[in-house]
Amino acid sequence: MTLKSRIKDISDDGLGMLEADGRRIYVPFTYPGDVVRVKRTKRRFGRRIARDFELVKGSPLRQTPRCPHFGTCGGCLWQGLRYGEQLRIKAEIFERITGLKAEIKGSPKIWGFRNVSNFIVTTEGIGLKEYGNPLGVVDLRECPVFSKRTPEYLRVLRNFLEETDLKPWNLREKSGEVHYLQVREGKFTGEVMVNLIAHTKPSEGVLEALKDYFSFADSLYWSLKRDDRDDPRGEAELIAGEPYIRERIEDVVYLIHPNSFFQTNSHALRLLLRAVEGFTDGERVLDLYSGVGTFGVWLARRGFKVEGIELNPFAVEMANKNAEINGVNAKFRVGRAEGTSVGDYDTVIVDPPRKGLKEAAELLVKSGVEKIVYVSCNPKAFKLDYERHLKKAYRIDGAVLIDMFPHTPHVEAVMELVRRD
Repeated sequence: MTLKSRIKDISDDGLGMLEADGRRIYVPFTYPGDVVRVKRTKRRFGRRIARDFELVKGSPLRQTPRCPHFGTCGGCLWQGLRYGEQLRIKAEIFERITGLKAEIKGSPKIWGFRNVSNFIVTTEGIGLKEYGNPLGVVDLRECPVFSKRTPEYLRVLRNFLEETDLKPWNLREKSGEVHYLQVREGKFTGEVMVNLIAHTKPSEGVLEALKDYFSFADSLYWSLKRDDRDDPRGEAELIAGEPYIRERIEDVVYLIHPNSFFQTNSHALRLLLRAVEGFTDGERVLDLYSGVGTFGVWLARRGFKVEGIELNPFAVEMANKNAEINGVNAKFRVGRAEGTSVGDYDTVIVDPPRKGLKEAAELLVKSGVEKIVYVSCNPKAFKLDYERHLKKAYRIDGAVLIDMFPHTPHVEAVMELVRRD
């Protein structure tokens, strides 16, 4: 097949859409106004997605991508779209899904903003996954959304592998030794954490080489991966330096560990924290799904009395450390959100997994708490939670969008829910 048509709209997951011969075709890396020639498609999750296509005429919404890997790398679908248009379309998609109009605040930095990158180490190359190809890897030279130091990190890794003869991971055969290199940067502290994720324990010689090559790291880990799942997770062991690096967001310091989640955009995190704070009322705050205490510690620093609930014991340990080093009135404990007794709190903060609150939503409806601040990167999950459960007891009084993820279709939303009279 070969067809030529104009992109009319963008899907909820950021793909250009065109209609031809009664069929809808989704085209990655394209935007409204683009004219494209599609030569081949494939069916994926019930949709026709263009696999072989060319741009015939560019939309006026376009900009020149900064990254030489754009169009192949799966990291940035929207790097060819002007940033102001990215924000406008994100707000439109959010309204299309939820029915809510919301102000959107752009990221203070749109290059070099990511504080973590997981470089996959494979026989096909070292870098990031290809878009739409689970077995394809882009052999990276740079990554302008992560760090100016990316070429240095990758060069050092390649030299380390060459000296030690450690085998990269084979995605097809699911075999090999080194699977990922994870690098974290404290954007406001300058501290760097390097974590090598491998399927083997290192010899003394390998450890010495690791220390030599990555001597710039403030914190250096080797993580033993005991499964063949394609993710950057393992049992982290400190090899050299400090057990944590720090990130500072205004007057709050957060500790970061290889096994802890932290918001990936340090520059926009301040806007997200301020949005949550702006919707928070009263004195006593319950932080459900509290993680490492990102919201709870920030709010406690501003005078709120905070209690946090989190299922992951390690995250709870980190949250209490964060509360301690900041000298704030916040306590975190292990527990399931669905089984938490919501007592006499003025505001409940929820930042659930991508699947949403589900059963915990009914708990909040029955609790009597006056205010919920719902943080979500998945507007479809929020809509389900609200329409099926929260709507029975709460109305939406405000919403703001924070662009934590420039050059992608994703956006973080903060909603203010107030109990109905």
